[in-house]
Amino acid sequence: MKLIVGLGNPGIEYAFTPHNMGFLVVDRLADQLGAKVSNRRCKALTAAGRMGEHEVLLAKPETFMNLSGMSVRELAAKYDADPAADLVVIADELDLPLGTLRLKPHGGSAGHHGLESIMGALGTNEFWRLRVGIAPGHDVRDGARFVLSPWKKSQYRAVDEVLERAAEAVRVLLTEGGAAAMNRFNRKPDIAPAQ
Repeated sequence: MKLIVGLGNPGIEYAFTPHNMGFLVVDRLADQLGAKVSNRRCKALTAAGRMGEHEVLLAKPETFMNLSGMSVRELAAKYDADPAADLVVIADELDLPLGTLRLKPHGGSAGHHGLESIMGALGTNEFWRLRVGIAPGHDVRDGARFVLSPWKKSQYRAVDEVLERAAEAVRVLLTEGGAAAMNRFNRKPDIAPAQ
C-alpha cells in the first residue's frame, strides 16, 4: 500500500488557501480515480484507489498542519508502510514560485511545520515529498497571513494548472519511478503567476 498524504488544515475557512495545496492535490487525485476522500481512518479523511500496479491510500490529516505527524504515524503503522518506499507527502512551499514543483526522496523541512511534525513522529526524513510552490509574483510581507488567506479569483487558473501538474507528478512517481518524475517535474513551469 502506498500512502499519499496531502497536508493542510481542516475546515471550510481553509479549504482554498495556499497552505492547503496538499489537500487540494489529494482531492484532484481522488477525482481522477473516481474516489471521494471521506472515510475516517487514523485521524485522517481517506480514499482508496489504484495507480498503475499499486494500491494507494489518499489521506488528508484532520489534526491541523502542525500535528500532521500523529496521523501519518498511525497510517504508516496500520498499513505497515515503510516511509522510504511507501510514503509520499504533498506540501505547500512559500519559497518557490506558484507553479514550481520540487520532488525529493528525503531532506529537511525548510521550516514547514507539517513536514517537521511528520519527521518527528516517524523518526526519519527518508520519505518522498512533493513541494508545491505557492509564492505569488510579488513579495509577501506577512507569510502566515498569505498562506491562510483564500486564493484570489485572478489566480484560479494558475492554481488549477498547478494542481493538475502536481497530481501528474505523483502518478509518474508511482508508475515510472522517482528518477523519471524528478527529471520531468523538477524544473521551471510554463505558468505565469497571476497577481
